[in-house]
Amino acid sequence: MFGIKFIKFQPNMYVLKYQKGQIVHEGLGLSFFYYTPTTSLVAIPVSSLESPFIFEETTKDFQAITLQGHVTFRIIDVKKTSALLNYTLNSSGKGYLSDDPDKLSQRIIDIVHVLIKKEVSSLVLKQALTSTEELTLKINNAIGTQKEIVLLGIEVLGVAILAILPTKETSRALEAEAREQILKEADDAIYIRRNSAVEQERIIKENELNTEIAVERKKRQIRETQMEAEQAVQEKRHALEANQMSFNITLEGQKQELVHLAVENAKAESDAKAYAVAKLMDAFQNVNPGILQSLASVGMSPDTLIALAFQGLAEKADKIGELNISPDLLRELLKKNNVQ
Repeated sequence: MFGIKFIKFQPNMYVLKYQKGQIVHEGLGLSFFYYTPTTSLVAIPVSSLESPFIFEETTKDFQAITLQGHVTFRIIDVKKTSALLNYTLNSSGKGYLSDDPDKLSQRIIDIVHVLIKKEVSSLVLKQALTSTEELTLKINNAIGTQKEIVLLGIEVLGVAILAILPTKETSRALEAEAREQILKEADDAIYIRRNSAVEQERIIKENELNTEIAVERKKRQIRETQMEAEQAVQEKRHALEANQMSFNITLEGQKQELVHLAVENAKAESDAKAYAVAKLMDAFQNVNPGILQSLASVGMSPDTLIALAFQGLAEKADKIGELNISPDLLRELLKKNNVQ
């Protein structure tokens, strides 16, 4: 009414209120009344903005690639930005008087494009396709120092390169090359695996032979030890047999000496007895046999005397006409014989 309006801004909008070419009020998320014929409003968003990009570039080896990504930035110095770009609101307060706010993103993208073009032109195709992380790091380090970025009062929060793609023809060629390389690596892997298997088999055979050699060596040591033990036992047995033989020889020698001594003793004893008998016979040579018989009968038992008497009778049976023996005498003799 009468050109006086009320306006309210969001908290992420920095507002500059101009009257007669001077800033009379500024800040974030303001709300106020203003007189439209004499007031200009500049509203600059200070929140982060994101702009996607797609670039087609040529590598050092003249191969075309496509780079996809986005750049994130925000305005940190609104006065520098408003001095270079027109962020003045129209009379309705719902739009800008110019298209400068829309050109800001494109200016940032153009700066990123120049930096990416410089880096990609120094890489060959294979390097470029695998340098996403390295390229992103270089662009982020370089963009903050760009003069235009500083003059615009902008802070670039980050540049993200999401994909680096070759053309379809190049992609198919790379796929074929990669496929051949993969097949070659597969063949090499098979060769290496077979070589490894052969080597492992050789090692296993060698270990088996070494084990057999070690086992045979141990068996030989066991046999040698057994033979040495048997030889020691035989030597011990021979020593014992030799000792026993020596003992037996000594014992037989002692027995032989004993026999000789016994023979000599028996011979001496026999000589002594023969000498005694001879002397006795010499003594009895001139003695009457009747006297000798009488002497021999001294101390004899009655039975023996009776037997001698019968013997004498038997010797002179031719001279005896008749001999009477009483039954009592025979009975007595028979009783004594039965008792004995």
